[in-house]
Amino acid sequence: MFKGFRSFLLRGNVVDLAVGIVIGAAFTAVVTGFVTAFLTPLLGVATGAVGDYSKRSFEIGGTSFPYGAFLNALISFVLISAVIYFAVVLPVGRLQARFEPIKDVPVAKTDCPDCLSSIPAAALRCSHCTSELAGRPGFPAQALASR
Repeated sequence: MFKGFRSFLLRGNVVDLAVGIVIGAAFTAVVTGFVTAFLTPLLGVATGAVGDYSKRSFEIGGTSFPYGAFLNALISFVLISAVIYFAVVLPVGRLQARFEPIKDVPVAKTDCPDCLSSIPAAALRCSHCTSELAGRPGFPAQALASR
């Protein structure tokens, strides 16, 4: 029973998932700290406020509505999302695009009128039956002009 549990825990995908979660939590702490330390105060400077809206609330009929906590969380979410997008998603996407192999442009194909094999449309001779294609309807006529 323990041998099966041990093999389950040591499989690659479980360990990779655990490492990903730990790194994700650490990265979230770094980004949250950056937003709290730098971006939220900059937003406060831009709006003329202190940058901490968590204490703001309004009252209706003796009931307090602390909208500041929600507003602070919303601002943090937008700023964290922007930091992740511009600091992680865009650079990683550009890096992946740089290392992707160049895809070949597919060559237009047509069927040989004699053997019905698929050949490039610009072919002057069929590679399967070696029949001459230049001058036939739908095939290039430049070979006839060069003779």
